Amino acid sequence: MDLANLPLGRHVDYPREYDASLLFPIARTLGREHIGIDSGALPFEGTDRWHAYELSWLDGRGKPRVGTATITVPATSPNLVESKSLKLYLNSFNATRFDSDESVRARIAHDLSSAAGAPVEVAFGLPPINEAAPEDTVMDCIDGLDLDVDDYGPPNAAHLSADAAHVVSETLTSSLLKSNCPVTGQPDWARIVIAYRGPRLDRAGLLRYLVSFRDHAEFHEQCVERVFVDLLARTGATQLSVEARYTRRGGLDINPWRGTPGHPRPAAGRDERQ
Repeated sequence: MDLANLPLGRHVDYPREYDASLLFPIARTLGREHIGIDSGALPFEGTDRWHAYELSWLDGRGKPRVGTATITVPATSPNLVESKSLKLYLNSFNATRFDSDESVRARIAHDLSSAAGAPVEVAFGLPPINEAAPEDTVMDCIDGLDLDVDDYGPPNAAHLSADAAHVVSETLTSSLLKSNCPVTGQPDWARIVIAYRGPRLDRAGLLRYLVSFRDHAEFHEQCVERVFVDLLARTGATQLSVEARYTRRGGLDINPWRGTPGHPRPAAGRDERQ
């Protein structure tokens, strides 16, 4: 992937007025080619849910307004939107007057839809913090497993295995997922939730696999798609859902989710670390 022209990782002047051209779309095919995903026949459905904590604009009389927003980009969109460009774009609203709050929401939805190449949902406000699983879901954290680890990258799917003699439905979670920005090398931290039905996963192997992302450089969305594809290929799961809740950077956090077709989307929420 050619990242030479990205605003990420280099000095960019602070925007002084609204400017939709600040948005930098990246073709999803560039990352998916490295994972072996045929964009013409995606093995998943999903969304990239962004939470924007630093949003402000001026009303028609010049008085500042502040808010938060939840932005949902479909995984079927041709492009993802690079995170620093999204931050700069949202900052460009700071000194710009709008007649109404709705005109701001509609403008953001229009511009992001144009950049992503598909309809993007924008709503003011944030989902609640709901780190725990829904009442009817048993979620097991695998971080307390007693094991030795010495593989920190690149991601190693050879760690994954499953017991075909035992078919289960379970939800596993880990807060030990870490990867790095492919441009700046800065760390990206996340809690990942894996829900599946199929041969029982070897939990130690799963944890070693997740830790093997630790020195890997890849965008958030592509990391989640890599986990999904590797799990599907190595375990024979008939149903699979992978969601990662990444911690905030620059007033934004992202929560990519990928699931087998027909799998219900996880309830929107935030973790305390976000």
